[in-house]
Amino acid sequence: MNIEEVQKAKLQFGIIGNDPALLRAIDTAVQVAHTDLTVLITGESGVGKEFFPKIVHSNSVRKHGKYIAVNCGAIPEGTIDSELFGHVKGAFTGAVSERKGYFSEANGGTIFLDEVAELPLSTQARLLRVLENGEFLRVGSSEVEKTDVRIVCATNVNLPEAIAEGRFREDLYYRLSTVPINVPPLRKRGDDVLLLFKKFCLDFSAKYKVPKVELDEGARQAILAYSWPGNIRQLKNVAEQVSILELNRELNADVMSHYIPEERNSSLPMLASSRTGGKKSFESEREILYNVLFDMKRDIAELKNQMESLRAGHSSAVDSVQYYAAPHEVSMPQHQPATLHLQPAVHYEHVANAEEYIEETLSLDDVEKKTILSALERNKGKRRNAAKELNISERTLYRKIKEYGIE
Repeated sequence: MNIEEVQKAKLQFGIIGNDPALLRAIDTAVQVAHTDLTVLITGESGVGKEFFPKIVHSNSVRKHGKYIAVNCGAIPEGTIDSELFGHVKGAFTGAVSERKGYFSEANGGTIFLDEVAELPLSTQARLLRVLENGEFLRVGSSEVEKTDVRIVCATNVNLPEAIAEGRFREDLYYRLSTVPINVPPLRKRGDDVLLLFKKFCLDFSAKYKVPKVELDEGARQAILAYSWPGNIRQLKNVAEQVSILELNRELNADVMSHYIPEERNSSLPMLASSRTGGKKSFESEREILYNVLFDMKRDIAELKNQMESLRAGHSSAVDSVQYYAAPHEVSMPQHQPATLHLQPAVHYEHVANAEEYIEETLSLDDVEKKTILSALERNKGKRRNAAKELNISERTLYRKIKEYGIE
């Protein structure tokens, strides 16, 4: 990695962050800029994909040519071909004069096609022809025209899925993705989120002429724990709200909770894991309870096996003993512990003074508190590591610590 070139690009375009994945993406853009290869930039909405085609253009031999950015999703389907490739007079109703398209205007320079997955299939076929030999036809014309442009595309759509659904051409995908660059989401960039938040707050402090805000440890942890599904756009929005609305310029976790939305997951962890390759993802407050529940059910199954072994060893005294978890419907109110009941499925026989049933009540609140305390102890009080071990977010862990009064 050329650190000097990466830092230069960061300074030139105001990119904040030191996440290794982000730096690799910048380095790839710098390195590929000296070629004419097509670049496909992928990443979630709001991660800052628009900076990378600028990096490619400014470091290329085309930097003195035109740079045109086109949002393919913002142009109506009926006019997208005319916008990109131009049209001749009389090509359609309202075409009172001929028009050059973006590919003609950008000749010798770079064209950035944002939201490229939104292009209609017919337009995708036209774009493929430009990529293959630089040729295109203006709408309403039969005269082949040539263009020499560097094409950089971006999308937040999973293109292989779009191909499988028939919404995107497979041959176009392979031509566009000669050099893929993936921009990481904010939730995977670690402490970059704090650097960005502070930078935005400083910018808004200067813009609105208000004192800058400061973050205490609780506020920092709240910002780090949130997943930021809207990425940098959402973070910037929250920073602007805080900078304008908060009279107290010292921000804590309670203050941040008014601006950071509550994270919820509508699926149970076991159902969610089937969609994520078996890896559980716990993002809401109560899912740790379900996690404990499933662990307890596993323990019950082990207990059943032990009882079966014990029965086999004492077959003269016990004919058959089976246990099952009573089918109680477990609800998860916020402050009410759930219980599991263990009952015998078959009557004991030939055993003096045998109990008619065994009932064991387990408080999930107690188990959950003990689990959190153990995780914190094993990780020497480091909440981030403890949350990772528990498979929950830091924000969820922070709330549970506060709820149980854990010091």
